[in-house]
Amino acid sequence: TTPAFAELFDGPPRVPESPLTQREMDLARSVQDACEEIVLRMAATAHRLTGEESLCMAGGVALNAVANGRILRESPFRKLWVQPAAGDAGGALGAALLGEHRWFGAPRPSAGKGDAMRSAYLGPEFTDTETRSALDTFGAKYTQLDEDAVHARTAAEIASGKVVGWFQGKMEFGPRALGGRSILADARNPRMQADINLKIKFREGFRPFAPSVLQERAAEYFDIDADSPYMLIVAPVAESHRLPAATGDSDKWGIQQLNIPRSDIPAVTHLDGSARIQTVNEANGRFYRLLREFERQTGCPVLVNTSFNVRGEPIVCTPADAYKCFMRTSLDCLVVGNFILLREDQPQFIERDEWKSTLRSD
Repeated sequence: TTPAFAELFDGPPRVPESPLTQREMDLARSVQDACEEIVLRMAATAHRLTGEESLCMAGGVALNAVANGRILRESPFRKLWVQPAAGDAGGALGAALLGEHRWFGAPRPSAGKGDAMRSAYLGPEFTDTETRSALDTFGAKYTQLDEDAVHARTAAEIASGKVVGWFQGKMEFGPRALGGRSILADARNPRMQADINLKIKFREGFRPFAPSVLQERAAEYFDIDADSPYMLIVAPVAESHRLPAATGDSDKWGIQQLNIPRSDIPAVTHLDGSARIQTVNEANGRFYRLLREFERQTGCPVLVNTSFNVRGEPIVCTPADAYKCFMRTSLDCLVVGNFILLREDQPQFIERDEWKSTLRSD
């Protein structure tokens, strides 16, 4: 924010890591409400001017998943598509596409049905040979399994309460981990939100996490009738999975209310009973098959999914990045391709640089 914002609202911004007060929560809520109102008005104007039924959005505000959810529920548009790298990083893609069409005459065919982009898995990937070489450099201890066994073992580890670093295939393009470079956990476990924030991400315990859900089961768990492949829509948790308000709820203040389970998937349910959803289908490859296996073992088709990094650092890209993040945090298990690593099996990890001191607020 600018000095003008501080003058208008009678004080400087909160110092990072300092305790939250009612003022910060009131300001955050008010800014969000204003943003949603503006976005809905812009959507209504776009619909009036064009008469179109489908809306495509980009730009940083298009990453506001709460506003996106309201567009789907309340605007005249029937369909919504948001470019998954909708912030500044996506400007490079926009510039490349503009040049391709304007100067090189590339055709611009209609997408027709579905998502023509098909997935955000546009980054690098690594073979088992490359992965083994990287792990051996650290003296890492690992077990190599076939694909089915990897899914079965990973699902069992998550179901037992473990937090898993999941590194598979091509890296995602954009700010959301979508099952290529993810940290995964059991959404049914009420401890997971605070544990992952404090012990792995090294940030405030109230930060929310998103659910990844099998696309064919999404409507059973959430009030959503659209696909959300890029984790960019917030929708209410279905009433059938909500819990009655806990006794003493009104006695809690602020973020203390986050400790009250509000659904049978509490690790991904916001205070207002909503969740930022990623719908997962066969285009998500091994991540889809892992969710299917987790459902087979537990009956639940939902996992906590957050980006494989710590606060202030980019999402891991290479197997070496994944191992260093694994050893620097309290992750219980690392799955890289067909290799599974358990924390208790690893040799002592010694680094010379004080990497924690370089973490930035995000």
